[in-house]
Amino acid sequence: MSEGERDHTVQSIEDEFGLSAVRELLRIISETDVNEISIERGTTRLHIKRGPSLHPHTPAPMFVTPSIAANVQSSAPPIGIVQAPVQTPPPVTPAPEPDALPPGKIIAAPMVGTFYAAPSPKDPPYVQEGDIIHVGDRVGIIEAMKMMNEIESEFAGRVVRILVQNAQPVEYGQPLMVIEPL
Repeated sequence: MSEGERDHTVQSIEDEFGLSAVRELLRIISETDVNEISIERGTTRLHIKRGPSLHPHTPAPMFVTPSIAANVQSSAPPIGIVQAPVQTPPPVTPAPEPDALPPGKIIAAPMVGTFYAAPSPKDPPYVQEGDIIHVGDRVGIIEAMKMMNEIESEFAGRVVRILVQNAQPVEYGQPLMVIEPL
């Protein structure tokens, strides 16, 4: 096959799919002030729209066949706009007011993280309300940046109230438990 025949074959394949016509159409539109055009040829539809872009990445022109167009729902967002599901983080329970706390010593969160009452979901909690604890006893874990930090009691006494729930986010200084000295 000669070079001229090869070029003619490539050109005829492009023309079969209308690629040369699309290229020419895009060139003409870029040189004019036309902002939008729709063309239908047989079962193929071409829609080109240009204008000021709000996004740095403008979607490319898209060929849509009738079988694809039939599957698109009318409530679908326009092409080029991505709708991501909105996920709201679990609400952070605010620390109880100091007036609402029973009398006693407070064990506070030494860092921001997630409080866990037990070493694993299968294990019983370190302490429960009414338990007697000593200085240095583990009362919970705070996970911060994938590190598990054991929380030890600074006081001896009876656990009067546990103020946070298992797997609850906590803030630095947030009261975790109230201990009644013995």
